[in-house]
Amino acid sequence: MKGILGKKVGMSQVFDEKGNAVSVTVIEAGPCIVTQIKTKEKDGYKSVQLGFSEAKKLNKPAEGHLKKLKVKNEKFLQQGSGQVKIKDLREIRVEKNELSGVQAGDEATVDIFKEGELVKITGITKGKGFAGTIKRHGFSRGPKTHGSHNIRQPGSIGAMFPERVFKGKKLPGRMGTNQLTINNLKVVKVDKENNLLAVEGSVPGPKKGLLLIRSEGIKAKEEIERPEPKEEPKKKEKEEAKEESKEEAGKKVAESDQKEAEKSEDTNG
Repeated sequence: MKGILGKKVGMSQVFDEKGNAVSVTVIEAGPCIVTQIKTKEKDGYKSVQLGFSEAKKLNKPAEGHLKKLKVKNEKFLQQGSGQVKIKDLREIRVEKNELSGVQAGDEATVDIFKEGELVKITGITKGKGFAGTIKRHGFSRGPKTHGSHNIRQPGSIGAMFPERVFKGKKLPGRMGTNQLTINNLKVVKVDKENNLLAVEGSVPGPKKGLLLIRSEGIKAKEEIERPEPKEEPKKKEKEEAKEESKEEAGKKVAESDQKEAEKSEDTNG
């Protein structure tokens, strides 16, 4: 699975070959550094850890994690000491054969994706703060006239029994800042020189929000491989099968009648 980290720049529009305006999200994708390769023998699963955006200062655990990393890109190196300074780290799960040729310190750029490719993007949605039931869950408001005081109130939250509120009850609370993945986003344009990626549609999160872009999203409906439908037997074959079953049943009935007749003759004789 291909993957890269990026930062949301904003939304714009481009024109396709037919002259139609297409809304796109512009993402500053990469360059990313492979900071660690996890194997099943050592870590219990296989993944590649990517680092994105330079950091001004790191704590000691992060410095120790990146201490042995050899990076050629001066963007991620501190001036003077030459120490690696990478801020955001994310992992991408991989299969068996995808780890071949990948080493810590390698660089991943935006040109790993091609125009027309489908990707899935993961980000943190915008925070909305404390919200009521109408904004958070789409509840309807109450009447504003005839002396009603239940305009935007949540209403009843349960019966007298069992004298508690069930888990999962839709109530006011914090809204947003949740991880969200959107599948089947089409890559419209790839700008390698400026490390920009234009994706059709919207992606979760605010501007400058961190995004994880991966290939092999859920395929479009027309591209999903469906099993071929089983050919149903024709009417004639069905009728023939019914006739055969009737004949077999008639033979069995005749045999049973014959046996009963023989038994009755033996008893009479």
